[in-house]
Amino acid sequence: MARYRVIQWATGHVGKHALRAIAQHPEMELVGVWVSSPNKAGRDAGELCGVGHLGVIATNDAESLMALEADCVCYTAATDYRPTEAIDDMCRLLASGKNVVTSSFVPLIYPWQVVPAFAEQLERACQQGKSSFYCSGIDPGFSPDALPITLSSLCERIDSIRAQEIFNYATYDQPQTLFEVMGFGKPPGTPVPLLLPGALSMAWGASVRMVADALRVQLDGIEQRHEVEVAPEDFQISCGTIAKGTVAALRFEVLGMVRGEPRIAVEHVTRLRDDLAPHWPQGVGPGTYRVTIEGMPSLRCDLQVGFHSADHNIDGCVATAMRLVNAIPAVCGASPGVKSFLDLPLTPGRSALR
Repeated sequence: MARYRVIQWATGHVGKHALRAIAQHPEMELVGVWVSSPNKAGRDAGELCGVGHLGVIATNDAESLMALEADCVCYTAATDYRPTEAIDDMCRLLASGKNVVTSSFVPLIYPWQVVPAFAEQLERACQQGKSSFYCSGIDPGFSPDALPITLSSLCERIDSIRAQEIFNYATYDQPQTLFEVMGFGKPPGTPVPLLLPGALSMAWGASVRMVADALRVQLDGIEQRHEVEVAPEDFQISCGTIAKGTVAALRFEVLGMVRGEPRIAVEHVTRLRDDLAPHWPQGVGPGTYRVTIEGMPSLRCDLQVGFHSADHNIDGCVATAMRLVNAIPAVCGASPGVKSFLDLPLTPGRSALR
C-alpha cells in the first residue's frame, strides 16, 4: 500500500481537521506543518489537532518546508485578503515537485475561464515540478458542482439546475469572514469584498461553469444578485454582537444564463438566526445543501450536514477538509497539471470506515 508523505499548510478552521485526518490516515505520513501564528510555532502537531504527541513540530519557517521532501501539501491558508500571495506559495510548492490540494481561493476549483491568469501561473509551476494541483471543498467543490453533475446522470432531460446552501452561520467562529468579508453586523449597503460587483460571480461562477461544461451547455454569461435582511433587535452570535438594523441575513444567487434564462443557479441563504427572512428558502436543518433538477425525471437531493452534531458549522469545516485529504492519492497519481473534479477519478473516503 502506497504511503504518501504530506505537509499540512495552516491549521485554522479547516486546516486543523485536515491535520488530524492526515495524522491518523494509514496511507499517509505527516512530515511537516506550517503555521502562521507565533503561538503555534514550536508546538507538536498533535497538540494543535487534539490527537496527542506526533513528533512533528509546527513551524512558521516556510523555506524549511519548501525544501522538505514530500509527495503532497494540503494548503488551507486563508486568502480573503491575500490571493496573490497564496498563489505564489502554491506555485513555489508545485515547482519544487510537490502536489498541492487546497480549499483556498475557491475560483481555483475550475479556474480557466474565471481566473485565467492564476490558472496559467499554476499550470506553469505544475509542468516545471511535474506535479498536480487540485482545489476543492464542500461549497464550492462538492454541493454546487460535483453533486449536481453526479445527479445529472439520472436524467433524460434537464430544464434547470439549482444548488443551494441554506445555513445558519451564528456559530461560525470567523469574525473577519462574517463581519469584514460578508458584511454581517454592518449597515445595509456597506461595501464589503463578497458583495462587490463581480465578486460572487468569480467565487461561485467556477461551479456554474463546471456544471455547464460537464453538461455541454454554452452559457451566454453569468449574473449575480443579492438581498439582505436586518436584525429586528440586538442579538449575540458566537463571535460578536449583531446590532438592530444591521445585516443579519444574506441571500445571493449566481446564475448561468442560456438564451436569457437562468438555467444553472447557485444560491446561498445565510442566516444568523433561524427566524430571520422566513420567506426565503428553508432547509431541513440548520445546515442544508440542496440540489434541485427540473426535467425528466425531476430530482431533489437534500444533504444535511452535522445532523447529530452540536455545531453543524464545524462539521462543514470537517467535510471541506476531507474533500482535500481524500483526494491526495488521486492527485499524487495524476498527470502533471491543474486538475478539477472532471479530471480525477472518484475520490472515496479510503480508510474512513474503521
